Amino acid sequence: MTNPFNDSMERLRSVVVEAKKMKGITIKNETLKILQEAKRSLHVNFPVKTKKGTEIINGYRVQYNDALGPTKGGLRFHPEVDHDEVKALAFWMTLKNTLVNIPYGGGKGGITINPKEYSQDELEAISREFIRQIHTFIGPRKDIPAPDVYTNPQVMGWMMDEFNKIKGEHLPGVITGKPLSIGGSEGRSFSTAMGGYYVLQEAADQYDINPNKATVAIQGFGNAGMHLAHIAVKDGYKIVAVSDSQGAVYDENGLDVEKVIAQKKKTKTVKDFPGAKNITNEALLELDVDILVPAALANVITEKNAKKIKAKIILELANGPVTFEADKILHKNDVVVLPDILANAGGVTVSYYEWMQNLQGDYWDEKTILNKLNKKMKETFYTLHEDYVKRFDVDFRTAAYVHAILNIQQAMIDKGWI
Repeated sequence: MTNPFNDSMERLRSVVVEAKKMKGITIKNETLKILQEAKRSLHVNFPVKTKKGTEIINGYRVQYNDALGPTKGGLRFHPEVDHDEVKALAFWMTLKNTLVNIPYGGGKGGITINPKEYSQDELEAISREFIRQIHTFIGPRKDIPAPDVYTNPQVMGWMMDEFNKIKGEHLPGVITGKPLSIGGSEGRSFSTAMGGYYVLQEAADQYDINPNKATVAIQGFGNAGMHLAHIAVKDGYKIVAVSDSQGAVYDENGLDVEKVIAQKKKTKTVKDFPGAKNITNEALLELDVDILVPAALANVITEKNAKKIKAKIILELANGPVTFEADKILHKNDVVVLPDILANAGGVTVSYYEWMQNLQGDYWDEKTILNKLNKKMKETFYTLHEDYVKRFDVDFRTAAYVHAILNIQQAMIDKGWI
């Protein structure tokens, strides 16, 4: 299995090599050295009493780079969470935050559990104990967690409450992605999908894709994938396939998205949807569609299957779904990859708006939030397309990495780090 951190560093070094070919672009050796190491990492082990008895739980929090501000990034519950995965995710968050021009560094966290094996009470106990273990490591001006894979507003609410109890203060800005009743933001629940859709709209215009004729396959029908399907179908896109961890369903005539969502909520799976064909997650990736949306986990498109990808555009709602080697194959085959640090940046952008609202005690309506998000995502796409993709004939990931690295580099120069 591909090591996500090694893969991310190989990609970083490759981008720096590409940047040397770009006239007027300079990435210093010191910048590369700093970006190849996480600034701070915390690994904790703690006991929690569960129905199985006392279990030892592993948790991680990585603050990768804070040149531009407090670190910011999600916190996931997943049985495969390890230090290298969290480091890679924190590195990507570093680039993502500066790419969309918000004053954050990059952080990430995770707890190595399968949340499906625990009751609600046990998940609350694990969430609160994790905060007790890391409370000195995080804070509204230091490091701000948020939801990620298999975490949600309820988990964030528990964590914020535990942090506030420990500190003896009301500090809602320590966590974003919270329920609205305790300082969450309008639009946050679907912001990752909405931000990705704003980017897709721009890409469709640039690459002559007609929404009323375009077909879409979505791997991963969790929060982001489900919301994207709901948003896209309203604009005429035909969603022909969706999947979850148990399998995928396909209907070349288009799925009834609202009915698929209803089934998923009722049965916890999209499998066996009436009128659709059951296929594998792997087969979904290779469907002949206009737009492919990996919205599940990392490393699903590799050098082994990249040549079989038929989509014209890949919108990366997941973190790291395309490996370094696969990227080169896709670019050679003229597949436009809208990279994760751009495509799924809507979540952290609205998290930033939530943090701002928490600090100010002034809350905005959904229209205001979405207008701000729309403007930021489309401006970022335009900058990358005009200043890098067209100017230097590079792919969007290279464009995004170079632009983000230059922003971080300037901050480190101005601070005297390099």
